[in-house]
Amino acid sequence: MNLLILSPIALKIGALEIHWYGLIIATAALLGVIWAMKEAVKQDIDSDKILDMVLWIAPFALIGARFYYVIFEWPFYASHPEEIIKIWHGGIAIYGGLLAALAVVIIYSKKQKISPWQMLDIATPSVMLGQIIGRWGNFMNQEAFGAVTSHGFLTSLHLPRFIIDQMFIGGQYRQPTFLYESVWNLIGLITILIIRKLGWFKRGDIVLSYVIWYSFGRFFVEGMRTDSLYLFANIRVSQLLSIVLFVGAICIIIYRHNKYELPEYNLQKIANNK
Repeated sequence: MNLLILSPIALKIGALEIHWYGLIIATAALLGVIWAMKEAVKQDIDSDKILDMVLWIAPFALIGARFYYVIFEWPFYASHPEEIIKIWHGGIAIYGGLLAALAVVIIYSKKQKISPWQMLDIATPSVMLGQIIGRWGNFMNQEAFGAVTSHGFLTSLHLPRFIIDQMFIGGQYRQPTFLYESVWNLIGLITILIIRKLGWFKRGDIVLSYVIWYSFGRFFVEGMRTDSLYLFANIRVSQLLSIVLFVGAICIIIYRHNKYELPEYNLQKIANNK
């Protein structure tokens, strides 16, 4: 069997190894920040405030992602506490990072006297772009994959050979759950941008729509993965959290639209500031 398996190492200089995962994540983050800064300017917010906020978000999101993972794998880390800080051994969870980032955005926005909903709406497309690109880092590492499947099934999805071959892990073909989530977020991003352009969103609707979209898709993708964190028995943590976020975001949208007169996006002004 002649498989084309891509190396996770992009460049090696002596003992120094530069991994594709790091390069892909860094690229996703950079593009996301640039986009958010441009969106901020369109809405009369100093782009430097986005950059300052990102500098706060980065460490706390990493801590949150690691803390989330460690807490639900506590039996192992309780016996091996020295492993808690060794993130290079793997073990971060995107939900933990997103929740920590959310807290930072809210606190930072209030201190800057900017609507947290406005800042979250500005950041949301960038976060989605980061997720779309970032999942390909998992692809290069051959991680975040799903259950065993067949070559025939992967071929039936009309996937290019390099994806099919990369999904040959541990002697068996696996479901490309990284791809399902990446594509789901891409469709969601396009949908949100179209709805925003049509002027149907009010302030706060973009981030809440993202939460609804992502949590719905993540629930099903998580059910296919083989590396899930479990709360107890067969209850996957990310699936349970997805349900809570999905229902919660819908309730918040309904409540806000019925309770308040929400600001609309001034699309003409945004267009003029391009």
